[in-house]
Amino acid sequence: MTNKTPQIGRRWHDMGGDAAGPVPDASHDFAIWEKRVDALMVLCSTKGHFTVDGLRRVLEDMPAESFDQMTYYERWIMSINQNLIEGGVYTTAELAQKMTEVASRGATYGDAASE
Repeated sequence: MTNKTPQIGRRWHDMGGDAAGPVPDASHDFAIWEKRVDALMVLCSTKGHFTVDGLRRVLEDMPAESFDQMTYYERWIMSINQNLIEGGVYTTAELAQKMTEVASRGATYGDAASE
């Protein structure tokens, strides 16, 4: 975990002026779920469910530990989900019910397709 002790007047996510270290330049193919997160973000923002500012607010309100432990797309799906709940698109109970339903299909696409 990185040490993100903010200076006076700065929150943990404000890295302006800090040394960032090397920027990886290796390209990689995105996993299917990462592509879906990106598509979901575009679709939901186009439909007016949230704005970039709303997404950023959730990311900036995350505890530093969560931000450090989650991948880029894990942080984005958390922000998308929080904005959809806050916007009344679905409730946490409805999400839990759907997650249980999806989990019962099996751990892989192959498991789900064999039913």
